[in-house]
Amino acid sequence: MTTLHRPDSHSSQGFALVAVLWLIAVLGMATMVALRVIAFDMELTAAKVHGARARNIAEIGIAVGSNPVVKRDDPLLHHFDEAAGGGYDVNILSEGGRFNINTILLRNDTALLRDLFISWGLELDTAQAITACLADWIDADDNVSLNGAEKDWYESQRRINQPFNRPFYNIDEMRLVRGMDLVEAVRPDWRNWFTVWSSGGLDLNDASAELIAAATGASVEVAAFIPRAVCGADGVRGTEDDVPFKSPKDALDLLAIDVNSRPDLAQRFTVNDTTTRIESTGTAGSAKRRITVVVRNRTGQPALLDRFEEIIP
Repeated sequence: MTTLHRPDSHSSQGFALVAVLWLIAVLGMATMVALRVIAFDMELTAAKVHGARARNIAEIGIAVGSNPVVKRDDPLLHHFDEAAGGGYDVNILSEGGRFNINTILLRNDTALLRDLFISWGLELDTAQAITACLADWIDADDNVSLNGAEKDWYESQRRINQPFNRPFYNIDEMRLVRGMDLVEAVRPDWRNWFTVWSSGGLDLNDASAELIAAATGASVEVAAFIPRAVCGADGVRGTEDDVPFKSPKDALDLLAIDVNSRPDLAQRFTVNDTTTRIESTGTAGSAKRRITVVVRNRTGQPALLDRFEEIIP
C-alpha cells in the first residue's frame, strides 16, 4: 500500500525565502543602477550647463581683449567672481612671436626648418626630407624635390588631390605633409612654433628666447638677452617699463650679429608685428572653455583672421 506524505512545509518556506532574497537583491541592484544613471544624467546636465556658461564667459573675455584701449597688463583682462563661481583670464599675444611657415617656404629658407628639426632630435637626412616635403606641398608644380613628395607618393598612400600646391591655410594642414608625424613624435607642441597669420618675419619684440635661438644659431642663454631687454626692469612683457626694439638690427646687435654681413639672418626678423592673438579662458564651476581669435590691426581697424574654441580638461 502506497503511503502519501505531505510536502515538507519547512522546505517550501525555505525555497520561498531564497526566492524573496533573490528578488530583493535584483531589485536592489536595479535601484543602484537607476540611481547611477540618474546621477550620471545630472552630472552630464550640470557639465553642459557649466560648459555653456564657461563659453559665454570666455566670449566676454574676448570682447574685453579685443578693445583697442585695453593694454596687455590691464587688470580688466583677469576677472573672477567668487559668488558666481566663474570668471575669465585673457592673454594678448603677438602672432609675430611664431614662425610664419608660408613665409619661410616662399623665401626658400629651408636651412631654418632643417636646423630647427635637427635641434628637436631628428637626424639630418630626415630633417632635410621633411623640409623638402613641406616645400613640395606649397609649390605650384608636380616636380619632386630631392627626398620630397608630390602627387605620386600621396596617391600611393591612397590620398587623392594632395599635395594642395598652395600655401598653408592653417597650421593643422602641415600634419598632412609626409614626415610630419615624425616631427610630432619628437616635438608634440610643434604647433606652438608656427603660424600662417603673422606679417612675415619673427617679431623680436615678442618671440621667446628658444625661437630666437633657432633662427639665429645662438644658444638659448644668449638669445635670452633680447626678450630680457624688451621686458625692462620688471621682467614682464606688456608693462609700462617695456623697451621694445625699433628695428631688427638694434635687437641683433645684442647677439653680435651684423645684419649687413648676414642678410640671410636679417630677413628672418621683424619688429612690432600688427597681428594679435587673443586667448580667453572662461571658467564656470569645474568647466573651462578657451576661445582664441587672431586679428590684424587690433588698435586700428581690426580684421578677424581666425577663431577656434577648445575644451580645457
